[in-house]
Amino acid sequence: MSGLLPGPGSSPDAMSADRAADRIRGLVEADPIVMIEIATAIGTEEGRWPPDKITDVIREHAPRLADADKPRLRLAVEQMLMSRDVDTALEWLHATGIVRLLFPELEATVDLVQETGRQHKDVWAHTKQVVRQTVRRPLVRWAALLHDIGKVPTRTFTPDGVHFHGHAEVGARMFDKVHQRFAFARDERQTIRFLVKHHLRTNQYSEQWTDSAVRRFHREMGPHMIDLLDLSRADITSKRPGRRKQLLEQISALAERVDQIAEADAKLPPLSGGVGNAIMDAFEIAPSRLIGELKRALEGAIERGELAPRREDAYYVAYIARQDLVPNIAPEKRAELSVAGGLHGDDAIAADEREQAGDLEGPHRGADPDDPSPGVLACGHDPDNDPCVHRDADPDDPDVRR
Repeated sequence: MSGLLPGPGSSPDAMSADRAADRIRGLVEADPIVMIEIATAIGTEEGRWPPDKITDVIREHAPRLADADKPRLRLAVEQMLMSRDVDTALEWLHATGIVRLLFPELEATVDLVQETGRQHKDVWAHTKQVVRQTVRRPLVRWAALLHDIGKVPTRTFTPDGVHFHGHAEVGARMFDKVHQRFAFARDERQTIRFLVKHHLRTNQYSEQWTDSAVRRFHREMGPHMIDLLDLSRADITSKRPGRRKQLLEQISALAERVDQIAEADAKLPPLSGGVGNAIMDAFEIAPSRLIGELKRALEGAIERGELAPRREDAYYVAYIARQDLVPNIAPEKRAELSVAGGLHGDDAIAADEREQAGDLEGPHRGADPDDPSPGVLACGHDPDNDPCVHRDADPDDPDVRR
């Protein structure tokens, strides 16, 4: 790639520009991937665009990329995304029509305003900056490139301003079409989709979150948490140092609490001390070696991630019933415990009564009753905890929506 563009000291005369353009034309006609490699050269050589005649050649030949080998195309785009001046490289790809060809979802974000009544970067400009600010891990940079494509179909105008409710979820579904143009392994495309879908989650964090809400966030983000936190940091493009500092500190505070709680939880046993008695009561069995075996089976399931640790006893009783881990138990008894979620006797009767009275969610609503900010709400569902609020905006500004 280093020889694709004329050097900074090259002669600017028309003859040399024509020769360079003819050379690039021959390379592109032999291998259209060269067009993406030129963008990578731009990103690695201080953002220096090639002469206009070379750009014109690329604009003319851009449609040839439609037939490019998908694995090679994906690798070439990824190398460009990893370049230092990737924002300049992306703008050149837009100018040549390559963005329109490979990423029509991104092309639609050009000049898509995010705010009303004030000067502000459009979604395309914001996206380029986010990609540049993102850590140099390929899948995170892919997610940064595509994280806001859902804003195009979700943008609405109301007297309160511009809104993009649900854009993260919509963007994740749009990625299902994007990845078909490239060659991603299943786990790679699942990671990118997850990051696009959940890139707003850290917006919801506040010091009011209970420990259980932080645990839930950690559990739901799973192996993607570090990537998500890094993407969230990059998604802050405010020019106001105070606002930027505030948002970065919010993300750091969440990461610190996750680490602290995880460290404390690691010292706790995965099961409560009363789970053995609960198993004996539910299945009507006497103390025996079987109880220890069942507890070890539960601990193994927790270790594998099949069960959550330190839940209520009925949760584990239901698992044992559904997995048929207790021998010589009547099928009717096993079915009864399975359907009742592990509850039995008076507890099962009380739960039925609550459900008949309209409590359809039971004890697990995804949040503690006293937790005003559980961090699992969908965009726009809670006016007092709206993850659609533009993270660069003043928190008291109702006109600025993400």
